[in-house]
Amino acid sequence: MTGVFRRVVLAPAVIAFTVLLLTTVPLWLILAAVLSPVVSGRLRPLRLLWLAIMHLGLESIMLIELFGLWIASGFGLFIRRPWFERVHYDIAQTYLIIFFREARRVLRLKIVTEGPTPDAFPGEPLLVCCRHAGPGDSFTLMYALMHWYGREPRVVLKDTLAWDPAIDVILNRVPSRFISGRPKTGHDLESQIAELATGLDENDAFVIFPEGGNFTPERRRRAIEKLRRLGLEAMARRAERMQHVLAPRPGGLLAALDAAPEADIVLVAHTGLDHLLTVADVWRELPMDKQIIMRWWRVPRNEIPDGRDDRIDWLFSRWEQIDRWIAEHRPVDLPVRKAKR
Repeated sequence: MTGVFRRVVLAPAVIAFTVLLLTTVPLWLILAAVLSPVVSGRLRPLRLLWLAIMHLGLESIMLIELFGLWIASGFGLFIRRPWFERVHYDIAQTYLIIFFREARRVLRLKIVTEGPTPDAFPGEPLLVCCRHAGPGDSFTLMYALMHWYGREPRVVLKDTLAWDPAIDVILNRVPSRFISGRPKTGHDLESQIAELATGLDENDAFVIFPEGGNFTPERRRRAIEKLRRLGLEAMARRAERMQHVLAPRPGGLLAALDAAPEADIVLVAHTGLDHLLTVADVWRELPMDKQIIMRWWRVPRNEIPDGRDDRIDWLFSRWEQIDRWIAEHRPVDLPVRKAKR
């Protein structure tokens, strides 16, 4: 029933709110202009207002397009056919390109990438394991995979993100999984991940966040305590030595490795957004004026151990490598722009 509510009630409400916002834009602009001199950050209210308008406008256009595709597919009868799937990926990519470029301009973000270039992965499926920290990490990763690497992501994400109407509709029509903290009987996490990772083709990228949630000091502490409760003292000690990441949960990745034996691994880490832990942090730091660094590591399949315990040890070793990389690449503020004379 929640899915029906999101699509029948919430999606039209988003469109209606967007129309209301657009018709009252002059009032919001005046309010933002009045607040700008008294709020820290250069023109922060105006910059954030513009991004909010752009996001809601693009989301509303997407929802209308998605409704039209549902009708064109025989009221959903053929919506999962390859042609319709490709169109849904195109819609998502168009949104990401437009919004991401505008966000970089308005928030003054500089994205630096390190590691393999897109042409390093020609015609082969990938399992992408990403560090999970800060708002916008999933957004940035999806943009990179689709726009730079030409991939169709199959993503595992929390079911709370389905409350965004466009995300809900698109990801329920392409291969993906919304994971609940309390899965139904017979729908455990590993089996859902294995099903999603099966049958990857040459332009697919299966995306998983092994930490299971954004990094916070409290989540790090709880993850270490859980390892100790399970009697995994050696892993708990390794997790304590990692200061910038959570201890990875290996179950999902192990299931994906078994389901996609032909796929190489790509590890992704980033820094620049990871210090934004609360709503107050986000408000204080935006507009960003930051440099974000994304680091990619490709691991050929023949370098992945075969045994379960060896794979878990390998995953922890790689996460320790990511932790060291983050320690060496802390967030960088961009130089303050000088006013033009």
